[in-house]
Amino acid sequence: MKKILFLFLLLCNLANAQEEVVHSVYFEFDKFNLDEKQANDVVAFVSGIDTTRIESIQIYGYCDDRGKDAYNYKLSNNRATTIKNKLIEKGIKNKIIVTIEGKGRVLIEDDIIENLPEVRQKNRRVDVLMNFKPAPIVPIPGVYNDLKSDVVVGDRICFDKILFDKGRSVLTHKARVELDRIARFLHKYKNMHFEIQGHICCTPTFQKEAIDKDTKKRALSHNRAQAVYKYLVAKRIEKKRMTFRGYGNTQPLGNGAEQDRRVEFLITKI
Repeated sequence: MKKILFLFLLLCNLANAQEEVVHSVYFEFDKFNLDEKQANDVVAFVSGIDTTRIESIQIYGYCDDRGKDAYNYKLSNNRATTIKNKLIEKGIKNKIIVTIEGKGRVLIEDDIIENLPEVRQKNRRVDVLMNFKPAPIVPIPGVYNDLKSDVVVGDRICFDKILFDKGRSVLTHKARVELDRIARFLHKYKNMHFEIQGHICCTPTFQKEAIDKDTKKRALSHNRAQAVYKYLVAKRIEKKRMTFRGYGNTQPLGNGAEQDRRVEFLITKI
């Protein structure tokens, strides 16, 4: 039997108390059992987690796009059950596993045209979504929560009121009110230039970007940055002072999933 490819897909370092962690186990075609080595890898994964902080666990099994629906639903459910049993065997409490579900086939998305065997292999998997109890936000050097007159080039500003709903790029009412305040500040300090950076949370590391529920395109972080850019343009902030870019899931703050559904400013010129 070919060995299962096993990959840790952490949205950030566990030591930084991330609220949600996605861990995926990849299976070979038509298989749902674990061999000894892969079982030991699951043990290593569980050993690296502070299990006392786990609030709930959701387990979802998947298959690639080949085969009949009924068979794939059964196979994906068997994969999910295999992982559930291994977690319980290694000390995870059954009562915190709130979901065990086989999702069946994962259809190939329209934007995937290359590396079909690799894409299919990554769709033959179980995703374990671990939700952790909230932890205090840890200050990060060089990252601030508001614009100030004494900022320097390279400072990052993470506004705790410019956050987005899951999978969305539409500005919330709270974000618009905050951007109105920021626009007034920027009109006062007209020499300040910056890059608007969009970010996302909760996606596997092999998919750097997520699909935007509003546009149906894999450009969520880009769209979030662009939404802020367009709003500030409408508030008469000069376009030449601003650029925007999506960074996907590559720059998690480590302070929870909500904080990663954000837009931040990088000061580029004063």
